[in-house]
Amino acid sequence: MTRDFKSVARVVVKVGTNLLSNKKGIDTERIGEVVSNIIELKNKNIQVILVSSGAIGLGAKELGKKSAITQVAMRQACASIGQPLLMSCYREAFKEHNQICSQVLITRSELNERRTFVNLKNAIESLLELGVVPIFNENDVVSTAEIGSAFGDNDRMSAFVASKINADLLIILTDIDGLYTKNPKQGNGAKLIHEIEKVDEQVLSYAADKTGSTFATGGMKTKLLAAKIAANAGCATIIANGSEKEILKRILDGEVIGTYIHGKKAISQRSRWILNTTAKGRIVIDEGAVIALKNHKSLLPSGIIGVEGAFEAGDVVNINNIAKAVPYYNSSDIIRMAGKRSSDIPQNIRHGKSDVIFRPEDIVFLDYGE
Repeated sequence: MTRDFKSVARVVVKVGTNLLSNKKGIDTERIGEVVSNIIELKNKNIQVILVSSGAIGLGAKELGKKSAITQVAMRQACASIGQPLLMSCYREAFKEHNQICSQVLITRSELNERRTFVNLKNAIESLLELGVVPIFNENDVVSTAEIGSAFGDNDRMSAFVASKINADLLIILTDIDGLYTKNPKQGNGAKLIHEIEKVDEQVLSYAADKTGSTFATGGMKTKLLAAKIAANAGCATIIANGSEKEILKRILDGEVIGTYIHGKKAISQRSRWILNTTAKGRIVIDEGAVIALKNHKSLLPSGIIGVEGAFEAGDVVNINNIAKAVPYYNSSDIIRMAGKRSSDIPQNIRHGKSDVIFRPEDIVFLDYGE
């Protein structure tokens, strides 16, 4: 088994809570090791984006909390306390190498909205050109599942970042060696899986009951789901033990370490954005329209059966749970157009726009790489 990462130019590294904290709080020695690893990659002219968990756990330990924080407001408070502690440690560690780092706090909303996503991407590109290491974390102070702005965990957030900012490789550093066939902590003959072509139901079954620790939100299953998101963008993923010496250098040198999940054939950045953006609504179409779309045809109003939810023109919507697309019209106009021939649609609805709902370049099928 060989791994060739010689062409890798941009890497997203995700570091979990368990690696960065100890009984007293933040593990500054471990942070120093992570930063030294990143500097080694930069010395190889590889751009690195860091996604770091730990803010909630650090805030909880600062407050003397010893049990899991589940109440939303308390998690937000802990994040507010812990985030500056976390960044202060990173800043000091990078400073020892004369390296500048930056803080990037985001919610799911910044990636879902095309305008804010483009602005964010431009800012990250500028930081990388300046040689700065951007450090991402979810903005847990304002991001909650209750209002739909949360990623759920930093594993998946790292995958969205890797996908949307054109990374070649996602490295998820955790406290175990990779994906095992069984829980390795139960001493039942578990075997480490070194390579995965595709994250399917069988692969996901290996991650059963491997959840995060007290302050961590992720587990092995979330890491595999993250790898699946990254794979859809043509980005490979490695899940490895972050406590290993020179772990990042060894991975990029091609050493068979951790679990390697292949990426699919790369697709355009716009298609990537459509695929990984939360749908604002749903358009239901008939079987004839489905066949037409699969044959790379545009969606005509006559093929629409119904519309669910409220959305604007340019929002991402779900199509029959088989695809995502960006329509030229809002939900109200599409409801008025549904089932009609293009020639029968009044001009006061079309407003001079196209006579189709969207074109082939505006749709991505959810199973495109399978």
